[in-house]
Amino acid sequence: MRGFLHKQTSSSKEVVSKLMLTVVLGALSLTMVLPFIWMLSTSLKGQAEVFVFPVKWIPSVFRWDNYKSVWMGPNPFWLYYLNSIKVTILTVAGTVVISSAAAYGFSRIVFKGRDTIFMLYLATLMIPDQVTLIPRFILFKYLGMYNSHLALIVPGVFVVFAVFLLRQFYITIPHEFSEAARIEGAGHFLIWTKIVMPLSKPALVSLVILNVTSNWNEFINPLVFLSDNKLYTVPLGLTNYIDEMGTDYTLMMAASVSAVLPIILIFILAQRWFVEGVVSSGIKG
Repeated sequence: MRGFLHKQTSSSKEVVSKLMLTVVLGALSLTMVLPFIWMLSTSLKGQAEVFVFPVKWIPSVFRWDNYKSVWMGPNPFWLYYLNSIKVTILTVAGTVVISSAAAYGFSRIVFKGRDTIFMLYLATLMIPDQVTLIPRFILFKYLGMYNSHLALIVPGVFVVFAVFLLRQFYITIPHEFSEAARIEGAGHFLIWTKIVMPLSKPALVSLVILNVTSNWNEFINPLVFLSDNKLYTVPLGLTNYIDEMGTDYTLMMAASVSAVLPIILIFILAQRWFVEGVVSSGIKG
């Protein structure tokens, strides 16, 4: 009887502690969501309501014209959307192909100095991107790539972290699959495309999500390498609402909501694959 009561008491304490933890985490989550709620609310307000205190979360009048002004105004946001989609798709596609091929070589092909070369390749992660901005600017200017999307796409397809992520996943794939295919006469290209790639869907989805997010939100490189407003990507397009006269917060927030929605949607749809890919790639913890 005493053991039963002790067990019940322990169970009740565990339920209470989990409930308290849930409440605390819920409160912390709310603080993370509040900026987005404020951004959404501001995007539907008039200028006079933006900095009213206390904060008026629900606008007195929903001004959907803010979104119309953003998308169809003098600096149409749809054009920046198309530019970002173009740059993101081409860069991500190139990254997946090149990084996957490099990861296959570093994980499945044995050659002299392989691990040393891989460590030297990883060491380049310590070089900040800002250090290479001036050399890249001079190079792209010389090659005629300045003020074109090629200046964003070409260097964007070579991602050291992507090679590391996929290599860590490829190592976990049993070599028996490759050996069986080799006995049947398959070469490295067939093994990579027909066996390793299909088995790497979680890692590839993780890479795509991380790469889409990175390229969609990239600001420094477009700022340096693009000068034509018609070539601007979404992050640069947001700067159109800031000038010497001040900031149009309602239009900026409408544009910001439009900019962040695709990333949220992609993450929600591919969340399961993303978590599975990170966990199984050997970079957890």
